[in-house]
Amino acid sequence: MAAHQFPKNSMYLDENPEAAVKNFIDDDGREKRTGTWVTASAHIITAVIGSGVLSLAWALAQLGWVAGPAVLVAFSMITYFTATLLADCYRAPDPVTGKRNYTYMDVVKAHLGGRNVKFCGLAQYGNLVGVSIGYTITASISMVAVKRSNCFHKNGHDADCNPSQYPFMIIYAAIQLILSQIPNFHKLSCLSIIAAVMSFAYATIGVGLSIARVVGGGHVRTTLTGATIGVDVTGEEKIFKAFQALGDIAFAYSYSMVLVEIQDTLRSNPPENKVMKKASFVGISTTSLFYVLCGCVGYAAFGNDAPGNFLTGFGFYEPFWLIDLANVCIVVHLIGAYQVFCQPFYGFVEKWCNKKWPESKFITTEHIINLPFNGEYQLNYFRLIWRTVYVIMTAVVAMIFPFFNDFLGLIGAASFWPLTVYFPVEMYIARTKLPRFSSTWIWLKTLSWACLVISLIAAVGSIQGLIQDVKTYKPFKS
Repeated sequence: MAAHQFPKNSMYLDENPEAAVKNFIDDDGREKRTGTWVTASAHIITAVIGSGVLSLAWALAQLGWVAGPAVLVAFSMITYFTATLLADCYRAPDPVTGKRNYTYMDVVKAHLGGRNVKFCGLAQYGNLVGVSIGYTITASISMVAVKRSNCFHKNGHDADCNPSQYPFMIIYAAIQLILSQIPNFHKLSCLSIIAAVMSFAYATIGVGLSIARVVGGGHVRTTLTGATIGVDVTGEEKIFKAFQALGDIAFAYSYSMVLVEIQDTLRSNPPENKVMKKASFVGISTTSLFYVLCGCVGYAAFGNDAPGNFLTGFGFYEPFWLIDLANVCIVVHLIGAYQVFCQPFYGFVEKWCNKKWPESKFITTEHIINLPFNGEYQLNYFRLIWRTVYVIMTAVVAMIFPFFNDFLGLIGAASFWPLTVYFPVEMYIARTKLPRFSSTWIWLKTLSWACLVISLIAAVGSIQGLIQDVKTYKPFKS
């Protein structure tokens, strides 16, 4: 096993001197990027079609046939529009020939600077940690659902089938301990493609089962305004659950915090901003179609009694093998999605430590290991230890707060406005030197403020839901 130190200003610590000799380097001196709109679309689909899709039937049950689909479409349009603004900010000052910015924080620093950089870091990396916890919760719920599904099939639908989530959280964390040693975002393409296929699979199964339930008949009650006051919920519950539903839908479209890192994987010809806009259109259009199908068909199948997670809340019992397959697909997808969201945070911490302690061999030294069938692997002891600690800590928090809908709603509320709307809008205004109080300036500012209000009320609903969950929580049996 050989050991050597890489350049201290390297974020990824994976430059290959031999590749540089062969001129396999980009304009910034880093290893040649090979990403295309296909791989970028896979990353986006992996990031967007996540556990949020599973709660959309419940969200529509709170909002009804009028507001529910309208909110879904509005969020998709806003997300795509601001993604195109953000894509033009990857390079600065010119979106095609300017200097590359490797992270969301770098982009904000190049265009806005000042306190905005710290605000961006807090919002982005705080939400990436939240997503890690949320995905641990969701994956464990799907693992439990497989065991419950087989229990119900064997013992009947009224059987007491409530296995503990905790062993499955440990299993999921153990898998992430291994995958977290993937050095950086550029090595995730295959994992993202597999995860994207899995997301299509379980979303399709969910839609198919919902359609079968609708066609099969059975009385369910749906309304134009969702859950009915005095019948399904109290007036107070109606308000807070509608707020929480907005947060769940916002979470379903959360991927802006990794958009810059995805764009940094693209080859430079054709220009990255054009390719990223195409990938965003493909990714968001595809996911929006699935979201509308899952939300609307799921609501039609279950009505105002739609479960919070329609594949694990046991809206479906049979065919049990198909439900098992769907939940296995969810787990495989979330294994990949966890890495897509964690890698930017890993890179940020490792870059900061590399600058803080540039003389530390523990932090900067890479040990070359020859792995069978995989070639050379660069082992860094600091990366090994700190990423292991991170995965363990997120699993511990997930065990303490294993609440699906409320946790997703809170993450969505906290991330949607600053990362999806505020920063892209402000950077566009700064980059184009848009005149104050011009019609475009007023429209963009109105959009930003409206989304801030939506995020605040969604956060209120999710926090209230978390408080109620903590008061009434009864752990599954061990």
